[in-house]
Amino acid sequence: MFKVIERLLGDKIATEKISLTGSERFRGKITGSCSIAMREACAKACPVGAFAASDNGQGYAVDYKKCIFCGKCVERAMGSLQHSREEAMPVITEEAAEVTAEVIRQKLGRSLHVRHLDAGSCNACDFEMGAMSNPIYDLHRYGVHVDASPRHADLLMVTGVVTRNLEQALRMSYEAMPEPRLVMACGACAAGGETYGASYAIVGAADQVVPVDIYIPGCPPRPSAMIAGLLAAADILAEKM
Repeated sequence: MFKVIERLLGDKIATEKISLTGSERFRGKITGSCSIAMREACAKACPVGAFAASDNGQGYAVDYKKCIFCGKCVERAMGSLQHSREEAMPVITEEAAEVTAEVIRQKLGRSLHVRHLDAGSCNACDFEMGAMSNPIYDLHRYGVHVDASPRHADLLMVTGVVTRNLEQALRMSYEAMPEPRLVMACGACAAGGETYGASYAIVGAADQVVPVDIYIPGCPPRPSAMIAGLLAAADILAEKM
């Protein structure tokens, strides 16, 4: 018994600060410039149509809601494009800033409650969501909790491309939520809807069925990106209340 207590007291704190910078091999935002000759080749190499030619000075634009960070465009560019270690930040449809649990309590007077709905994912995003509750990320320290019912939720977190069989479930879950309510499309499938292409069984992105407030890029997104989106959602919700 004493050895167990000694070991527990000797362990260091496992929880880490949220970092939006990955390891050396991490595929983050795409940087560099693309020549005119390479633009079309890179666009054709993109399997989800996220890469497109542009006159923005870099010669290209990336829709990170669709991007699965496969690296095909970087390979085709032959050195002129690179993946940075910087996380692709959540795309927010309203102005929002990152907040802490103290600010959430001050503005909301309670925690942010989240209802998760898998609309047809491969479960990769779901596994990353599960990691948010481990000692490393510890989602609960920010005052964010996952609920079993949409009737008690402030935010609906959608993963996976919306399938025909779950289109009604998504719409009914949204309608069951009390006002004010937010929707977060988590991952390239829910945010972009192009991962599996066109099919009779697929509706598309979450915003084809319900209004989406926050898009989390990635395939799958890291837990740190999901938490950043949830904290921004708390600030948006506070402004609506």
